[in-house]
Amino acid sequence: MIKIIFSDMDGTLLTSENKLPEGFDETMAELKKRGVIFAPASGRQYFSLLKSFEKYVDEFLFLAENGTIVMHREIEIFSCPLDPAAVEKVLEDTEPLENILRVWCGKKDAYMRREHNTPEFQAELGKYYTHNEVVDSWQEIDDTPIKVSFYDATGHAKENIYDKLGQFYDSLQVVLSSDFWVDIMSPGINKGEAVKNVQRILNIKPEECAAFGDYMNDYEMIQAVGYGFAMANAHPDLKKVAKFETLSNDERGVLVGIKKLIDEGLI
Repeated sequence: MIKIIFSDMDGTLLTSENKLPEGFDETMAELKKRGVIFAPASGRQYFSLLKSFEKYVDEFLFLAENGTIVMHREIEIFSCPLDPAAVEKVLEDTEPLENILRVWCGKKDAYMRREHNTPEFQAELGKYYTHNEVVDSWQEIDDTPIKVSFYDATGHAKENIYDKLGQFYDSLQVVLSSDFWVDIMSPGINKGEAVKNVQRILNIKPEECAAFGDYMNDYEMIQAVGYGFAMANAHPDLKKVAKFETLSNDERGVLVGIKKLIDEGLI
């Protein structure tokens, strides 16, 4: 029987209008009644996830920042910080990238440089990092780094960012999170590794877990569970490793998939 369900947010659980699907609360009530934990697993900041699920703070398990930090009932149960020296090198070496905005992501906050503090970027940043601070230099930050994120407003993050970070592929985890975002994290960490740590800590087997995703930062997570679902709108490479497919995020695909699991007696 399934004991925990992991779900990506953007392009997966949330509609294209950035809203929870109709019937979400009713489905969560049914999962709670059956003793199943729901776990948002996102590249978003932990505080952003809390804001999205204010009434579920004491119920949900949160995998934030692409699995670099996992929180349950406001207590950290797992994290994988970045080496500060690696962060410094990443930021230094990517300085020449044109029209690319960078975010220094820490446990306490997310930080952006003052010269990038435009209304447009703040609007985009606010979707994923509700706690953010403007700094004059990276050196003034007093926090534990867990991720560095890059944003391309043109929606060509693979060509303009990911493909230009080849020098870090072997030493760090470089992930294409969407058409707009690329994330750099500690080597070996991803949503899948975070799921495995949750399984170990909670003594839950992979076959007792389900997961839903749509993009390449969900790739390892889908493989780390017994019931991996790709959305209809998912990246083609993700569909190749998912055992199941559900409807798109705008068709309540996550809820449809959960109902399928219930109907088949797996929950």
